[in-house]
Amino acid sequence: MNHLACFVVGASLCAVGKADDHSWVLGPFERLEHENPVLVTQQGSTFNCPLQRRPIRWEAKDVFNPAAVVRNDQVHLLYRAEDHDGNLAGTSRVGLALSEDGISFPSSGRRPVPVLYPDTDGYKDLEWQGGIEDPRVVESPEGMYVMTYTAYNGVARLFVATSHDLLTWEKRGPAFSAAHGGAFADAWTKSGSIVCRVVNERLVAAKINGKFWMYWGENSIYVAASEDLVSWTPLLTDHGPEYRGRPDQPSSTLKGLRPQILISPRRGSFDSSLVEPGPPAVLTSEGIVFIYNSKNRWCMSGRDGRCDNGENDPTVPPGTYSAGQVRSSQSSSRLPSLSTSQARHHPTHVDTFVGLFSCALVCPPSNTSQARHRLPQVLLDATDPTKVLARTSKSFMKPKMK
Repeated sequence: MNHLACFVVGASLCAVGKADDHSWVLGPFERLEHENPVLVTQQGSTFNCPLQRRPIRWEAKDVFNPAAVVRNDQVHLLYRAEDHDGNLAGTSRVGLALSEDGISFPSSGRRPVPVLYPDTDGYKDLEWQGGIEDPRVVESPEGMYVMTYTAYNGVARLFVATSHDLLTWEKRGPAFSAAHGGAFADAWTKSGSIVCRVVNERLVAAKINGKFWMYWGENSIYVAASEDLVSWTPLLTDHGPEYRGRPDQPSSTLKGLRPQILISPRRGSFDSSLVEPGPPAVLTSEGIVFIYNSKNRWCMSGRDGRCDNGENDPTVPPGTYSAGQVRSSQSSSRLPSLSTSQARHHPTHVDTFVGLFSCALVCPPSNTSQARHRLPQVLLDATDPTKVLARTSKSFMKPKMK
């Protein structure tokens, strides 16, 4: 199947044409005006919740933050769906929708019940009542599907699940449960982006220097490594700030541990408030290309959140979520270095990139007509996944606003 290079953010966008000579950057992308939204809420879908012991309308409130997987010549969209119940603004579960082209998702290809949800199992206390959020999916080299997701009970924890068919999932528990003597067990952790390579339109986890690698976190982005894609160990450093996982809780440190930071927010930029991993990072001939989510700072002292001392990007509405890319090159080095460039290039073999950009990268305030989608990128070293070589300074795609 010859797919366009598309990604889904509750809307569909596709790569078109070529731009300048920044060959490592994915894009540019064009919003498909007539095909959006590609997935909407379903008021009539009901599911017998094993914890509430009654039918609930499990995808009546929101559908968003999906992961796209090509299997059997179809695009399988694993998406986060929310109901209206519970004390945490709704419980999230993971649904599944199928498409022939990655753009049209007919109701006939949509599962009537979720494929992953809080249950009466050993993880109930960590997943209830917030639920299971934000799936990201890659394949293991042996063909097993590996999902990272956020379990939420008021505290976000990065979890792992595995499947042979995308329908039946086995929960494998917290990704960092065994790391550093259990120090991360109750820490705020989320958003795991596993480094992979594209193999026949499949995202297959890639070993680098004998290990699998994952970018994770919210506020800053950190690095973790694994031998088996299930148990992960965050890399630590002797320098840098103490860990705080939740952006609005600066005192939330982690027993003095300092996880190694990949990238952090930049003052005066569209990513001035927080950065967070997006879909799986992709190993290419240019290096590791990584898209990340970000937020422009909101200043409480300014009118409508505006900052008067250069803290944020004045061209982006305060509080707006945006997305960027990072790249690593083939060279190796022990110490990270940083440069910037503007993202405007179409990838080679565009058909292989379907489904790579599968997370809700942009979530601007719905009450402002000036909110923009922003897509920055980062380049990482293909032989040293902790080394940042380039990071985009501007967005390269801005869809029309109503």
